[in-house]
Amino acid sequence: MKFNTTDSRLAISPARAAAFDILLRVDREGSYASELLHSRRHQGLSVVDHSLATEIVMGVLRWQSLLDSEIAATSSQSVRKLDPEVLTALRLGLYQLRWLDRIPSRAAINESVELVKHANKRSAASLVNAVLRKLAAENTARTKEPAPGINSLSAANITATLAHPLWLVERWQQIYGIETTFEICRYDQSIPKTTIRLRDSQAEPQLTADNINLAPGSILAGARIVRHGEITKSTAFGQGRCVIQDEASQLVAAFVGHGESILDCCAAPGGKTLAIADHDPNANIVALELHPYRARVLKKLLNAAPASASGSGNVHVIAGDARTLPISARFERVLADVPCSGTGTLARNPEIKWRLKPEDLADLQGRQIAIIRSAMRRVATGGRLIYSTCSLEREENEDVIERALAEDSSFGVVECATEIERLCREGELIRPCSASLTRGPFLRTMPGIHSCDGFFAAILQKA
Repeated sequence: MKFNTTDSRLAISPARAAAFDILLRVDREGSYASELLHSRRHQGLSVVDHSLATEIVMGVLRWQSLLDSEIAATSSQSVRKLDPEVLTALRLGLYQLRWLDRIPSRAAINESVELVKHANKRSAASLVNAVLRKLAAENTARTKEPAPGINSLSAANITATLAHPLWLVERWQQIYGIETTFEICRYDQSIPKTTIRLRDSQAEPQLTADNINLAPGSILAGARIVRHGEITKSTAFGQGRCVIQDEASQLVAAFVGHGESILDCCAAPGGKTLAIADHDPNANIVALELHPYRARVLKKLLNAAPASASGSGNVHVIAGDARTLPISARFERVLADVPCSGTGTLARNPEIKWRLKPEDLADLQGRQIAIIRSAMRRVATGGRLIYSTCSLEREENEDVIERALAEDSSFGVVECATEIERLCREGELIRPCSASLTRGPFLRTMPGIHSCDGFFAAILQKA
């Protein structure tokens, strides 16, 4: 839904119009907010407007259940019966009232009213106005972390104060314990740091020259955390000398190691593929992507990489289904970074927690098992398969590995601690080589425990 924000009768700022449009599309189309915020549709926003739109969109999605609870207690109509446009305008306005103390209440309220009018819900304008004015009068501005004390933790109060579905909090409590669950949920409600991977020695000086303030990564030597500056506007980023990539994702790519032939089964959007090519510029790499459009985008990413920074010219991109790989060759290294629930990325993709249902995990597991079976058939004798997800759920991780090993006894598990030690010796890993990065024989990064997304990885070697 596009708005003519130059029409004085509407008095809707570009940032709020964009936020409203994105939140509706997330709700109706199952889109991801992070992708929509960087889509061509909203590329005309100024830096200031884009920053405000991002703050509103991600804030509403992170705190949605708490916003709905307040709206339900004040509205004369049930939240479930409100039209999506009306509920979205209420959430958008209330988030500004509670979390953005620089925004005048009148602006948050009046523009929310205008949004529903312009969305052809004029009859609901009085309801939006009344609800938001009543909530504004309560003057209950929230702190950034309205969290329970460590001594009063329970699944119920984590759910109530840190805006996560109860079923998800309860299952994490059973797997990881209540204190770790609290740290995961608290991290999910924070704004994650922007992390980049340096691709060559010229990147950092160029970034410094462009007034990008960087800090060392917490795990990998080639990672940097952006403290200040518009990284996407920098010369180094434009030249492809650095890429935005979470450290856990970088670590999984580093686990692939070296080999003459490498297969990336589920390659798009391409961050790991590019990292693999940078680590091993002499390898023959095949990158598979299910969707032809995403395969074309991946090709563009790789073609944009400067030859001085990468061996990405030797990556062959093909479209195909990883469950029935259209390849007969065998590879020394195979990466199966499979589609998953994404529960390790809720700080970046908060909409996932409101969409995901317990029954979805069985469907995801079925697809993951089909992919790992197919990938195992493409591993050469003595070669390795790296299986990874950005999920915290056992069904998508340990259970898939147990099933795969039960079906094919020619594979055995390689301790991820061994690979961590290798990376330490080679100078790629700067974090002390501690057990905190592993859970049993597997890699396990935890949001809130590590300053990165939650990733799982297993290394299987073919005898």
